[in-house]
Amino acid sequence: YSSTRYHTWMENEETRELTASLPLTIDEEYEMQQTWLNDKDKCTFIVLSKEIFDQTHDEIESMIGDVNLFLNDLDDIHCGEIEIMIPQATERNKGYGIETLYTFIRYAIETLNITRFVVKIGLQNLPSINLFTKKLQFLEIEKSEVFQETTMERRVDNDFIELLHSKTPSYEIDSYENLIINKTI
Repeated sequence: YSSTRYHTWMENEETRELTASLPLTIDEEYEMQQTWLNDKDKCTFIVLSKEIFDQTHDEIESMIGDVNLFLNDLDDIHCGEIEIMIPQATERNKGYGIETLYTFIRYAIETLNITRFVVKIGLQNLPSINLFTKKLQFLEIEKSEVFQETTMERRVDNDFIELLHSKTPSYEIDSYENLIINKTI
């Protein structure tokens, strides 16, 4: 079901432009989700709205985006390329993106041993550029006029870890099975 929701998001031309994505058929979306599940070089979490979930108790209805980490730097196994997408304009500018990034980056550091994060953002995507530079102190390391994108990085240091801890005081990892068992609806 999440593939159908994701496919609907990606039918939007603005979303595809902001994420530098190509249009896919629903079958291609299903295939891609299988790679997300099985590939060892990807980590993907679906972003849910707590407000929507509290009202609906429906995980699919509560989906508002996704966040990904790609482990594709063969020279640095502790480097992850991060992506985030909150595709619906009605769900943007509510703090979901930064809250997701604080939590996901903390997870990547503590669980996946990531020590350097890279992000590639289209030059026209000023909200994302500002999010990464102003809130997370990513620094530009490369700018491509040909691809119309900027590449930024953030190395993990004590200041960054302190920032993440201060922004995620309730951070806790629980298995999905425990969440389902303890679910009260």
